[in-house]
Amino acid sequence: MSVTVRVPAKVNVQLAVGAARPDGFHDLANVFLAVGLYDEITVTPADELRVTCAGPDAAQVPLDRTNLAARAALALAARRGVEPNVHLHIAKDIPVAGGMAGGSADGAGALLACDTLWGTGASRAELLAICAELGSDVPFSLVGGAALGVGRGEQLTGLDVGGAFHWVFAMAERGLSTPAVFREFDRLAEGRAIPEPVASRDLLDALAKGDADALAAAVTNDLQPAALSLFPELSATLAAGRDAGALASLVSGSGPTTAFLARDAGAAEEVARALRDSGTCRTVRTAQGPVPGATVV
Repeated sequence: MSVTVRVPAKVNVQLAVGAARPDGFHDLANVFLAVGLYDEITVTPADELRVTCAGPDAAQVPLDRTNLAARAALALAARRGVEPNVHLHIAKDIPVAGGMAGGSADGAGALLACDTLWGTGASRAELLAICAELGSDVPFSLVGGAALGVGRGEQLTGLDVGGAFHWVFAMAERGLSTPAVFREFDRLAEGRAIPEPVASRDLLDALAKGDADALAAAVTNDLQPAALSLFPELSATLAAGRDAGALASLVSGSGPTTAFLARDAGAAEEVARALRDSGTCRTVRTAQGPVPGATVV
């Protein structure tokens, strides 16, 4: 018997970042939107825990116990007194090291798949608690849809969304380390007061109304200057998307994937075509959101 779980990528339509905390994390106001690019995690009983991966950039995915899918299996097994003897196979389609929570998606997917395979009967609250231990973005990968994450992003409140939003994502030639981007954020912020991160009322209203123009006017990412500082070439990609008619362009999360909001599916295809022709990125994908979180298929 095996269990397969499908998990979406995310885009941050707002990422407000506070000052560094004593524990090294930052308080966030993080508005997540799950979008239709997916990893699939298949869990099968085995003699020991092992991880395999296939798909774009699979060679960059660690296959040892540092992989979030493996850590999720180990965490649930430890809580429930189960031997973590499973083969975790990740069918990768979310960009690796791209700021779209691909690793977090794998953690949430493996957790739900193992819970289903083992029949642990864990509550949603218990699964979310394990997700929060694994990483700041992992709880949202389980929940999906749209949500505001506070604390370090793991404390979620679901948000109403009044329609589908159409996105184009441009994948860069190389990855960016999330810790490195936060360190650069801290370096750039030295000597100035950083306000408490709060969700934008205009942005939440735009989501609730399904209003792409209003959302475009409200999207922000406090990590974008740090990402551009470490990866200046992303400015050309952002400009190419804007020139092609995107309503908004921004770095997704810690980057280096760039995200472009389009008015509708046809406009998204036009932006995608222009980005492919621009020579400023490696690959381009279109997706819409919100979509559900981790789901057994």
